[in-house]
Amino acid sequence: MLEPIESLQRELLREFERDSRGARVARILGEYAERNDDWKRFAMFDATCYTRNLIGRNEHYEMLVLCWNVGQQSPIHNHAGQNCWMGVLEGEIEETLFTPSAESGEGPLVEGKTRVYTPGRVGFINDDVALHRVRPVPGKRGISLHLYSKPIDECLVYDEATGRVVASRLVYHSVDGERSGAVGKLESSQPLRSP
Repeated sequence: MLEPIESLQRELLREFERDSRGARVARILGEYAERNDDWKRFAMFDATCYTRNLIGRNEHYEMLVLCWNVGQQSPIHNHAGQNCWMGVLEGEIEETLFTPSAESGEGPLVEGKTRVYTPGRVGFINDDVALHRVRPVPGKRGISLHLYSKPIDECLVYDEATGRVVASRLVYHSVDGERSGAVGKLESSQPLRSP
């Protein structure tokens, strides 16, 4: 008999084969997040950075459990042209949207809406929507389930004050419940643009 998280992966694969845009993904992830806790074997925290823990990856999607200690947050980043769904598994997760400066795209980023997601709630973002920063609500820790409609190996990271952009390679802190030895969330490469 399949564990719920294995059934989830099969259902997501069927959904992306049926519709590459994943029209029902938010509902599928929300139902899983509300009813199951077998994701806990993938939840690994680190005192120095939030962790990216790979559950499954194929040509259609990449699914990870992200674990956030108090005070940890993602940099402001894009999604390399892919769709991203985030379901909350534990705690409350805050998402703040950003857009580049309206004039030339250089200079400080413009902060947009901030939303707080609770367990079972699912957010969606892609590069047409905005850039974002993700973190648990202040003073708490949290765990979220992230699904990218194609795997993302590299994304762009933005400096809020200057708009400076850096291409960053993503790492996994664990794969299928086994620590990978990765240190830090991103390995930065050269700046792409500097105002």
